[in-house]
Amino acid sequence: MADEKITTTGIAAHGASRLASVEIDTFNIELKDDEGFLGDRASKGAFRDILEKWRKPMRKSGEDPFGKEPTENISKKLLDTVLVGDDAEASAVVHSAIEDFAQELAHVTRRFLKTKAWQKTERIVVGGGFRDSQLGELAIARTEIILKAEDFKIEMLPIRHHPDDAGLIGALHLAPSWIFEGHDSILAVDIGGTNIRCGVIETRSKKSPDLSKASVWKSEQWRHADDGQSREDAVKRLVKMLGDLVAKADKDGFKLAPFIGIACPGVIGSDGSIEKGAQNLPGNWESSKFNLPASLVEAIPQIGEHDTAIVMHNDGVVQGLSEVPFMRDVKRWGVLTIGTGLGNARFTNRNGNGKGER
Repeated sequence: MADEKITTTGIAAHGASRLASVEIDTFNIELKDDEGFLGDRASKGAFRDILEKWRKPMRKSGEDPFGKEPTENISKKLLDTVLVGDDAEASAVVHSAIEDFAQELAHVTRRFLKTKAWQKTERIVVGGGFRDSQLGELAIARTEIILKAEDFKIEMLPIRHHPDDAGLIGALHLAPSWIFEGHDSILAVDIGGTNIRCGVIETRSKKSPDLSKASVWKSEQWRHADDGQSREDAVKRLVKMLGDLVAKADKDGFKLAPFIGIACPGVIGSDGSIEKGAQNLPGNWESSKFNLPASLVEAIPQIGEHDTAIVMHNDGVVQGLSEVPFMRDVKRWGVLTIGTGLGNARFTNRNGNGKGER
């Protein structure tokens, strides 16, 4: 019986490499050097380490502009304020950290571009929580300049949507276009190492058949990292959040498609299992006895009058998919998501998209 549930959760394979709009050439590459995983050099934690390095000499002379505040507690909002503030020394410390981080991000990006799967990449969008700040945008722009100075023909841009929204909106592109017929919205889930976020995504397909105007109508978030709950409790909480959103959408007259798109860390098997990379989630999500899509179908067997279908993919991939409508002018493009680690995916447009196929 469990096997039947697993095979009926989706209308496409989970973690698929071919979707309606793009081929996913690679995702979740774990490049290494002598110091360990390269992604660790371009994460949110890496930026904090660099900022701490620049504070140390100021601290020794008693001139640390941030006083005794631990580096990990300094908010992105404060750092953005300092960047344009009147305190020249404080601004210089943050600019120095941005420059060092950009050099690290350029080094990591360079390594990706030299892999076979990332060859001929024309554009990279950068998402993740770090992007949601002025310092993040400056670091991305500086990285592009560094790479162009080395004759890499590459654009690097901040992801268009707020990273929280991008991780939900991208789920639209996991579904085949026919599933939207007669429906104007879907449920989406973004599972991260700190938060689980669910949302109702308006397709707005009448205004934009390419889904470029899609948006998050309503969302809920649970910070599971603070609660220390089990995997089973996390699934129950997720089911409740989805149920609440279904009720709210129904009350407001939305026509939800019988589809849930899920973004999840790690390597996703075609049956919906998580092969590796889920170590930051509550409990053991890589167990052979656990299958999230099957658990959700069992708890939410129908949406409206139709059987629920679920497709799950890597969270970096899904965040990147939110950019599909805006990548028509290139053929090969990628995404890097700067968070706890460095998510990554490379895409090739299908259906005649891109300069090379016009």
